[in-house]
Amino acid sequence: MTTTRTDPDDAFARAGRTAGQIRDRLGEHTVAIVLGSGWASAVDGLGPVTGSVPVDDLDGVPPPTAAGHGHTVTSLDVDGVATLVFTGRAHLYEGHGPTAVVHAVRAAVLSGCRVVCLTNASGSLRSDVGVGTPVVISDHLNLTGTSPLLGAEPPGAVGNRFVDLTGLYSPRLRAAAGSDRVEGVYAGVIGPHYETPAEVRMLATMGADLVGMSTVLEAIAARHLGAEVFGVSLVTNLAAGLGPGFDHGSVLAAGSAAVGELSGMLRRVVGAA
Repeated sequence: MTTTRTDPDDAFARAGRTAGQIRDRLGEHTVAIVLGSGWASAVDGLGPVTGSVPVDDLDGVPPPTAAGHGHTVTSLDVDGVATLVFTGRAHLYEGHGPTAVVHAVRAAVLSGCRVVCLTNASGSLRSDVGVGTPVVISDHLNLTGTSPLLGAEPPGAVGNRFVDLTGLYSPRLRAAAGSDRVEGVYAGVIGPHYETPAEVRMLATMGADLVGMSTVLEAIAARHLGAEVFGVSLVTNLAAGLGPGFDHGSVLAAGSAAVGELSGMLRRVVGAA
């Protein structure tokens, strides 16, 4: 894993500078959405684009390398709600440390976003939750072995590092997603390899319904800064041992097939912000 500076003053100061760049280039926003694999089409019809910035123009935002992830930060007007969309994200498996992984989310909250919507692709650990199903995250298991709050105490103005994660995924926003929603517990792992059948059985025993390679660190970082968090996984495959083999191409195809349902859910959540 590449060396990443973890001094809290430096991490939060850099996120603050990025927040200023976002405000200067795109204005202020109420909601931030982070798009995962297969989610790109879900925001196409949410509302008119009011601005866009390449991630390379923003201090400290790592350019995504995963297939299906974009390289822009876009401003949308979603039924009158100013919404900031990160079309890709950084992952631990790309060699980044936790500070880099959560940098975009921290910058979004410091720029004024009160709500953070985290989307991802996941493998289902439940035979009754099939490919193409959006699953609203009710809780998570952080199995990455790390935290965005490692190191010395964050600067006093930022908040205490001992963050209460009770109700991390907002019950209010989960309800706004729809009365017919499917909910589940998301297990966040490092990747990039998929899980073995034995690991899948272990995760299910631990109480997980889904498994993926993102989201958990971003959710912790957003909560630490006081934002309300919504998370949703698009099931793109049945986990190893529960169905046929799969690859990253099937992840992107599942997103395209479910675009209407994904877009409608995001619109309802943004409207409730």
